[in-house]
Amino acid sequence: MAPRKFFVGGNWKMNGDKKSLEELIQTLNGAKVPADTEVVCGAPSIYLEFARSKLDAKIGVAAQNCYKVSKGAFTGEISPAMIKDVGVTWVILGHSERRHIFGESDELIGQKVAHALAEGLGVIACIGEKLDEREAGITEKVVFQQTKAIADNVKDWSKVVLAYEPVWAIGTGKTATPQQAQEVHDKLRGWLKTNVSDAVAQSTLIIYGGSVTGANCKELASQHDVDGFLVGGASLKPEFLDIINAKH
Repeated sequence: MAPRKFFVGGNWKMNGDKKSLEELIQTLNGAKVPADTEVVCGAPSIYLEFARSKLDAKIGVAAQNCYKVSKGAFTGEISPAMIKDVGVTWVILGHSERRHIFGESDELIGQKVAHALAEGLGVIACIGEKLDEREAGITEKVVFQQTKAIADNVKDWSKVVLAYEPVWAIGTGKTATPQQAQEVHDKLRGWLKTNVSDAVAQSTLIIYGGSVTGANCKELASQHDVDGFLVGGASLKPEFLDIINAKH
């Protein structure tokens, strides 16, 4: 079994303008990306084509969301077909902000995953529990339910990266300890083994998101089942280069 490669996603969220993003892109283009590491940046949809045209080919670009059909009367939405048309090959789906601010259901996220994969995009599929759910001891129940809604819509797991993002650690400055992250990643791998297959459990990348910084990335990256990161705020800063090199 080939070792799983390291995967670092940068989620720019609703940040940046052409000037600041061009500066960030120049920094990224000048960076050394380790051969065993894949880097993908999630740009606001209005800047997807700009990011793809300016970023070096060694760095992938992701949309931060898309809809579940290829075209139609869905004002304000973008489709996988449009994402591909501007040269972008990834999409982030099910991010906690989509779930909890915009009310996206497990079912809708599953439908989006199915359509994005059918259209040939790679999918960074996000799952994670809120603070009250962790405190109530139902972390596993929540993340397994969210994972099932995704898994039911996946035929080819080679195009899926699972991102575990405890909602209580996103943008709060709180980070799950390396042990907390490893524990959930291990349980998720076990769920994939039981409910999908051993091969999928072994090969699927499970990355961690939630206040990842240059300071804590190395210890998190050393955990056996943490295959990389989905980085929010720090992906807009020079320390993102330290995170890309967390394994080195």
